[in-house]
Amino acid sequence: MFSGLRKPPARAKRAAPIERTHDVAGRALPLKIVENERARRLTLRIDAGGQGLRVTVPPGLPPREVDRFLETHRGWLEARLEKFPDRPQVRPGIKIPLRGVPHVIVHEPGRRGTVEVATDAGDPALIVHGERRHLSRRLADFLKREARRDIEALVARHAGAVGRPARAIRYRDTTSRWGSCTADGVLSFSWRIMMAPPTVIDYLVAHEVAHLKEMNHGPKFWSLCRTLCPRTDEARAWLKRNGGKLQAIRFT
Repeated sequence: MFSGLRKPPARAKRAAPIERTHDVAGRALPLKIVENERARRLTLRIDAGGQGLRVTVPPGLPPREVDRFLETHRGWLEARLEKFPDRPQVRPGIKIPLRGVPHVIVHEPGRRGTVEVATDAGDPALIVHGERRHLSRRLADFLKREARRDIEALVARHAGAVGRPARAIRYRDTTSRWGSCTADGVLSFSWRIMMAPPTVIDYLVAHEVAHLKEMNHGPKFWSLCRTLCPRTDEARAWLKRNGGKLQAIRFT
């Protein structure tokens, strides 16, 4: 994230977000410009996986100020975007991780549309049956099923430990966050977390369950999080280093 100080204008009427593209580092990235009446500066964020940009601005800021801000920080953007890989499309022959272990995608159309895990010979594989045009969707659906199985068991364990049950568990393909917890106890998770190692999956669940008791990121929250998942710091560091790569994989 980068920011630049600007004095907010007197007018504070909220406007609808502006969406356009911005060319940088040889890429035409989706750009969303969002007014925030509490903003006192322009802030720039790169979406997870380097898939887009978001600029938050004080109300009524002229578009030319946004253009000037982006141009001023072009070098910063280019340097950050170089760290993001190209967005690979899932297809036969490439590898994607399952619980942190790379698996090669193999297409075998002879059977009905299922996905099976093969680990008995050679490289671990995800064997996808059915028509080729459905391969990406079937892999995404497979990861969602695996997420439900692992995460629901982890939620039950951690929620039992804190004495706060979750009202519901939802699974989404989000680009801005890996999980969330609402004030009324609804937990949401990105099913892409199933590509991360088990310790990272456990940390993510522990993090969101801890919010059932501590709806903040204060010292008590982190203490509870580390109690539920002793490898919290290690898992957080892994997700910070590698999360963008998982978000960059295209399943559509």
